[in-house]
Amino acid sequence: MKTIAAISAAAMMAFTQAPARAADPAADTVGIPGPRTCFWARGPFSGDPYINLAYPDANTFYWSAFFTVPEGATLRLEGDFPHSRYMSFISYDAAGRPIEALADYLIAPRPGATNPFRPGADRTATKRGYSVDIVDAPATGALAEGIALPGAQRQVLNAPQYGPGQQAVLYRIYANDAATPVSGGTSLPKPVLTMADGAQLRGAAACKALNAAQQPLLNVAALGIPVAQYRQLTSQPGKPDTWPAQPDPRWHIQLDRPSLIGIYTGEFAPAARRSEGGFYPNPDNNYIRTILNLRFGPVAILRAKAPTTPRTRGGDATMGQGQLRYWSVCSNQSFANTRVNDCVFDEEIPVDAQGYYTIVISKAKDRPRNARPECGMQWLPVADDGDGIFDPDVAVLQIRHMLARPGFDQAIQNIPSDDKIAEVMGEYAPKMRYVTPNAVEGLFACTSDEWQE
Repeated sequence: MKTIAAISAAAMMAFTQAPARAADPAADTVGIPGPRTCFWARGPFSGDPYINLAYPDANTFYWSAFFTVPEGATLRLEGDFPHSRYMSFISYDAAGRPIEALADYLIAPRPGATNPFRPGADRTATKRGYSVDIVDAPATGALAEGIALPGAQRQVLNAPQYGPGQQAVLYRIYANDAATPVSGGTSLPKPVLTMADGAQLRGAAACKALNAAQQPLLNVAALGIPVAQYRQLTSQPGKPDTWPAQPDPRWHIQLDRPSLIGIYTGEFAPAARRSEGGFYPNPDNNYIRTILNLRFGPVAILRAKAPTTPRTRGGDATMGQGQLRYWSVCSNQSFANTRVNDCVFDEEIPVDAQGYYTIVISKAKDRPRNARPECGMQWLPVADDGDGIFDPDVAVLQIRHMLARPGFDQAIQNIPSDDKIAEVMGEYAPKMRYVTPNAVEGLFACTSDEWQE
């Protein structure tokens, strides 16, 4: 297995070329904004100016930990639930494939505390502590991935060792409340290590015993498709130079890595596990994606019915419910550099009186003047250098559905194969066309309630 001993900060920052999002003022001497600890030493992963790698959703923050629990010891993570839409802990193997996910709502709060992620819970509660046990054991397979399970509860995350004994866990926060950026108004979870002799270690002592400073041992493909392979995939014999993009965009569900490659080769594995072919994917999400090429038209316009979700950005007092916990649409570069250009999530996307949304995707120079929320549309950028490798007109468009509620039959989670996307999703299925900027400006009126006859 090919491995990389480390990914330097400079190498990670080489991926960050999109227009910068607002930076966290608390940057450390490394130069990458955002908090870190001796345990959560790598991150935050997000859109620019954070570490833009492995297709992060630009409205989320991820941290990774690579460690080894000593023989006979036990590891517990203690923290406070953040002020956000979602949080989770997910374990991975050396190929960046998810082993097990532990979503927020499953975790019981400490006695006297509140889990603010459960429907109807007090999101403003000041006592919001929890603890999670990290266990060196295979996944149980007891939880349905991408589906909310009302009433379920779990305090354990299985994180089995791989290679020379390494374990990997990612901590995620999605859609922070507007008043609590980056870490959701709470500290990053703290490791508590109980040694075989009963001694309890915290802070730097726990990190040292866990060897949390070890370099990640990863399959080289875990972070992206090698550039040489990507060039081969986009140059299929007998295919046009826009391959695999289509004038009528073709959508694909995310399964395993061969199925991801199948977007280019046409080979798929319908029985494969969902949401493991991407780059450290979140199994609480299911995804569909398409490849865009602006040589078919300088502007792509997407329209579909919007799923309902809780509304939390403004710091709602109680956790609501919806068909999904969260959904977003993202513009990305190629599978080789795994950068996100930008994303918009449910609360950022205008919805009309019929429940439909419209998103315009283009380069900044071709953005229609009315492609803005005040005119009932959102806009997503395509990078000036396109796929970031060799084609300036390419982007990957991706839609996430998180934790679908039972009964929401149109969720991405219920799609068995690519040819069933439109049938299963119905009105929620994305419909896209390539157009010109002036067509958008001419066809979509930007009206105002203040206008008079």
